[in-house]
Amino acid sequence: MKKWCLFLSVYLCLCLLAACGATGSALPGGTPSGEGQTGGETAEPALVTTVCRVVDVGDGNQLLLADTESGTIYSLPAGAAELLLEDESGGTLADWAPRAGALAEIAYDGTVLETWPAQFSGVTTVTILSEGVDDLCVLYLWVLEDLWAVDPGLNGDDLTYIGVDLSQTSLTESEQAAVAWTFAERHGGELVTGTWDELAEQGYIDKEHLQWEDGCLFTITEKPVFGSYDLKPIAFDAQKWRSGLGAYFFNSCTAAQAEDGYWGDYTVGSEAIA
Repeated sequence: MKKWCLFLSVYLCLCLLAACGATGSALPGGTPSGEGQTGGETAEPALVTTVCRVVDVGDGNQLLLADTESGTIYSLPAGAAELLLEDESGGTLADWAPRAGALAEIAYDGTVLETWPAQFSGVTTVTILSEGVDDLCVLYLWVLEDLWAVDPGLNGDDLTYIGVDLSQTSLTESEQAAVAWTFAERHGGELVTGTWDELAEQGYIDKEHLQWEDGCLFTITEKPVFGSYDLKPIAFDAQKWRSGLGAYFFNSCTAAQAEDGYWGDYTVGSEAIA
């Protein structure tokens, strides 16, 4: 009898130990979130960094950025993100904004909102880099604005579409997109991009009658520069086109980039109207 009672006691103990072991193995992941770190601290989420060109600084210091490694453009509102001037703390974007043309390194949580322009999620810092300044986007926006202002009848009140072709410039894909988007937004038109032939194939331009009834195409085309110069030069033609008998041309334009990376004024060799 005593042996039987002893056997039952041992058996019950083993069952209890087995039950405890099964309960412990059922914990998700083995370790609760935030535990098991040194000192019991919760691990900080990893940040992602992206380098962009500052294309435009809008109202309230809102930045328009062109990704240097893709064709994506971003809108970054001024807010709580800390602004750094590469190794020197600077405040917040609401206090100060970089000059267009600078490179900015954006640190964020890795999520991008699928708007257009796109938006970063969880931005923590914006670091303005001291190298790589180039505000060619600003120069070409200036040229497009000058084209808009001349012969305003070509882009009158009946304009629905604003076409922009910067494919024959040295701007990156994202810089082209940012310049085109900014220009169309300023003038309230629906942006379409492409060459004259591409827009004709898409049905915007009437190829047979040589006209764009409800749109106007703005084009900048860079030209080769020969010779040796102290400053980096650029040469280009620019035009806006509404029809075979409605166009305006800036021919043989030139500009030079200063040592600090910024482009100055540009000159127009000649103007023509059709």
